[in-house]
Formats: sequence, C-alpha cells, structure tokens
Amino acid sequence: MSTGERPDTEVPAELRTLANDPLHGDDRLREYFGDSYPRVLAFAELLADQGVLRGLIGPRELTRIWERHILNSAAVVPFLGEGTIVDVGSGAGLPGIVVAAMLPERQVVLVEPMERRTTWLFEAAERCGIDNAIVVRGRAEEVRESVEADVITARAVASIDKIVKWCAPLLSPTGTMALLKGRSAPLEIESAKYVLRRAGLVGEVHDAHTLDGVDPTTVVTLTRAAH
Repeated sequence: MSTGERPDTEVPAELRTLANDPLHGDDRLREYFGDSYPRVLAFAELLADQGVLRGLIGPRELTRIWERHILNSAAVVPFLGEGTIVDVGSGAGLPGIVVAAMLPERQVVLVEPMERRTTWLFEAAERCGIDNAIVVRGRAEEVRESVEADVITARAVASIDKIVKWCAPLLSPTGTMALLKGRSAPLEIESAKYVLRRAGLVGEVHDAHTLDGVDPTTVVTLTRAAH
C-alpha cells in the first residue's frame, strides 16, 4: 500500500534517482533477485522517479527505496505458497508489483480502490515488463464475487482483524494469507484471536531476512486451522 500522501511541491529531478540509495549498485541485489532483477530494478527506478510526485511514497524515502520498499516487499515471497496471489490495497504496488516481478509464472491480482493508484499499477506493470499482474479496482469486500485467492498478501493496509474480516471471503477453501506487518504483530494476532477462530485461521509470526545488514521483515502467515 502507499506510504505517503500527495506532496505540495515537486521533488527536483536530481533527487528522483536510485543513485542516492546506499544499496543501489550493490552486487548482492542482482544475486538476490536473480533473473527477476531487471524487472525489479525497472520498478525501483520508476518508483524513485515518480513515487513522490504521484503521492505513493514520502520524500524522505527516496534514499532508502531498496531497503524500505523493494526488499521489504520481496521478503514475503517465500511465504506465498502456490496458486493465485491477491495483493489487497496494492497502492504503490508494494508488495504486489515486486511479487509479480519475482514470480512471473504466477498470476498476481492487484486490488486497489483508488483510480489514480490503479492507473499507476497499470503503467508500472507495462513499463517494467510485468505481464502476469491483473489490476482490479475496488475494495476487498467489493470484489469477492470476481476474485478468488489461493494466497492473500497486504502491506500497511489495516490491522489483522480487519484484514481477515474483509479478505477471508476471497480465500479459496485451502487459501492462506501472508501479511507484511510491524513489530506489534504478536499483539495484533492476540487482538484478532476471536476473528481468526471464526475464520478458521491460525496466525504465526516470522522474521524474514533478505540481505545481510538489512533489518528483517516481519511476516504474519495465516493458515487453515487443523480440524
């Protein structure tokens, strides 16, 4: 989801570049992303150039796009199981566009209610050579008749209890969720325990690592409870 609001002033072009990011050019990025690196790089460059201007990220995030946004999004990929992935509240395309770039063999549905952000998602997928992403405009509770997910992911959308209420109807019978959360994830799971129980889901918190020296990302997986 997006992390900033539309700014009042434009950012100078010389600041809208990955050259200011300390991780840019690090050989470990190419190794980590492998064959998907060109697509991921194209998206990172586009986000640096257009993200602030289009109200998708804040100006202070221009120097940490790789760590704060791209690697943070990529950390969820090992938890995405199999089948169709649905990114709810996709916003800037985090993690949805990154996931689609990294998993070209998977269908990734980007669900986003705001028109200007769906326009961005269409453009980003096209310009970055990502042809496995489908953009759907609407809220999760509005698209349940047309969208079914084997895996749901979301970043900075809402608390776990709200995400489950909104998104559980989208899940296939064996579907799971993999949510990018903060350090309060264990407390969120505890607060959502009754909602999780009604939905037949069990929560688990994971520290997801990417590169050495980069803080791990907190991923919460919600899986079907054993009967």
